[in-house]
Amino acid sequence: MKVLGILAASVLIAGSLSACSTQTAPSDEFKVVTTTTQVTEFTQAVVGDTGTVTGLIQPNQSAHSFDPSAKQLLELSQADAVVINGAGLEPWLEDALTAANFKGEVIDATQGYELIDQDPHFWTSPINATWMVDTIAQGLIELRGEQSGSAMEWNAFTYNGKLRALDNWIKANFEQVPAAKRLLVTNHDAFTYFVDAYDINFLGSIIPSFDDNAEPSAAEIDALIALIKQSGAKAVFSEASISPKLAKTIASEAGVKVYSGDNALYSDSLGVTGSDGETYIKATIHNVTMLMNAWGYPVLPLPAELS
Repeated sequence: MKVLGILAASVLIAGSLSACSTQTAPSDEFKVVTTTTQVTEFTQAVVGDTGTVTGLIQPNQSAHSFDPSAKQLLELSQADAVVINGAGLEPWLEDALTAANFKGEVIDATQGYELIDQDPHFWTSPINATWMVDTIAQGLIELRGEQSGSAMEWNAFTYNGKLRALDNWIKANFEQVPAAKRLLVTNHDAFTYFVDAYDINFLGSIIPSFDDNAEPSAAEIDALIALIKQSGAKAVFSEASISPKLAKTIASEAGVKVYSGDNALYSDSLGVTGSDGETYIKATIHNVTMLMNAWGYPVLPLPAELS
């Protein structure tokens, strides 16, 4: 993140706070700010109507290179808590909290879990998402005490029930596909926990990094094309928050289908309202549907909990 930019924004915040202090009395409303779109949804599910949740990163934005605006830094400065993905996904966060003079609690949704090779894309497995929901609930309940603890506990329990139903549905779908045919090539290395949970053979990514800002070398691209041809993979998957240009080129060179546009996978970010990826559950259902289509197997009906 640009330090000069954030320092300038902090000056704007200071002026805004000064102006507000002479016009309105402080609010006792519980205010939570969140980072990624997934963390925002998990937190909203927990908080319910016991407070307000404001997400910083918007649909189809990258979490790796996010730069908060002055307005968003002001929201941070007024928050009782900020909920983050953690695991190094938000490198800009420390500067943002300093610029905002944030005095609340930071709740790390992945805290306490042993990560795979420091991969921050923890949420891609729905069972991992239940861990995040429980961690968020625990942190917020400790902060709020009995004031809204029972409501948050129930909200977390209810939402996690849906995530477990989602996990069971995914397993039932993938059990139709022989393990040797569960092949995946993506834009960047964002599905480690997903492929680990469901025994998918991850052949590789166009961007050989957890960070979607990295760039592959010509040799890496050639090696991936050769691997796709050798493996018998049917498709290359673009991701909704990343340009599909290179994915299309590689798919063309390898002679396979590319899934892009409305058919791209949701990874770092959820989609806009009205899209297949507007919620975490819908985005995951979309991703599974695209994979099943690429592998040539039928998609099973959704259970009642997800319909």
